[in-house]
Amino acid sequence: MWDTLFINAEIATMRLGDVPYGLVPDGAVGIKDGEIAYVGPVRELGGDIGDVAREVHDVGGDLITPGLIDCHTHLVWAGERSGEFEARLLGKSYEEISAAGGGIKATVAATRGASEEELFDAAMTRLQDFIAEGVTTIEIKSGYGLDIATEMKILRVARALEDEDNIRVRTTFLGAHALPPEFDSTDAYIDFICNEMLPAIHTEGLADAVDGFCETIGFSTEQIERVFKTAVSLGLPVKLHAEQLSNQGGARLAAKYGALSADHLEYLAPEDAAAMAKAGTVAVLLPGAYYYLREDQPPPVAALRSTGVNMAVATDCNPGTSPMTSPLLATNMACTLFGLTAEEALAGVTRNAAAALGLDDCGTIEPGKRADLAIWDARRPAELVAPIGQNPLLARVFGGVICP
Repeated sequence: MWDTLFINAEIATMRLGDVPYGLVPDGAVGIKDGEIAYVGPVRELGGDIGDVAREVHDVGGDLITPGLIDCHTHLVWAGERSGEFEARLLGKSYEEISAAGGGIKATVAATRGASEEELFDAAMTRLQDFIAEGVTTIEIKSGYGLDIATEMKILRVARALEDEDNIRVRTTFLGAHALPPEFDSTDAYIDFICNEMLPAIHTEGLADAVDGFCETIGFSTEQIERVFKTAVSLGLPVKLHAEQLSNQGGARLAAKYGALSADHLEYLAPEDAAAMAKAGTVAVLLPGAYYYLREDQPPPVAALRSTGVNMAVATDCNPGTSPMTSPLLATNMACTLFGLTAEEALAGVTRNAAAALGLDDCGTIEPGKRADLAIWDARRPAELVAPIGQNPLLARVFGGVICP
């Protein structure tokens, strides 16, 4: 007997196949021991529903999707950067603000000065926005410490968030985010990351993956490759902020190392999309940063689509370039700004987002997967993507448990 059964639902399983959204109309989802035991038409259950499960919920035609997944956030930080927003409105570029000591460096200073408790409280407030929109798995990057103590502090807070609430957290070490003030040389700092910081963080078991910022205001492909080699030697998967402001060949490097994802990609070359497809590297599209920085070159979605690169969508929640905590808004923006279809956008925060985190036990509704679900006051999947500023979530199911 199953533990829980949801019946009379429109189920967007998000499984690949001939049916858009993997849709199962008038469907049912059975759950046992925190996993999906059944998904299919109600009519195929047969017999008395009460004999099938201990607890039965008739959702009256509402929509069920996989729990949403945000595969790119920088959720843990201190301070605020509204002054930079004003500066950009007055004509300052991202690069100019960074050179003047703003940008990532400003957040690093504030985060170093914050206690673990202060960081936890601020991050938990932001996390509630994601939970309220049906998110069941979220990635949280470090990168606002740039020293061993603060990077560890950020990653410990990220782990603690998972312990506190019904949410799954994947942590990513982003030491190669910017040059900290105590270093004069990017090469010297990369040495520090590879020889001291990354091994220490790995020893503590604080990181599930390793990331870097490959850009003219970040680090070169040669420097990032050194970080990747160290990560691989420690058995950690890699991912990369690539081609956001210029084409530095980062996506090609990510593909070379079989990266889980390459993220941003506004300046991606079509031939590098083919390399990503061959490597199975997911393209994570971040329309919030594109919008907030008022960029005018969108990522080459047509090339990604034609080469078969899986596309994920994420908020890039961060204090300076995408202070967004709404994955639903991110899906809408991915459609309106980048030209994704509604189905591609929803796959981007479910199936493909799971792939971008290296997870194969979530992102779709099918037997054997985790019972992480979202139940919506909607009848069609596109109703989640089309509106702006609306949240039709009715309930969130995490590991088979209906969360308040």
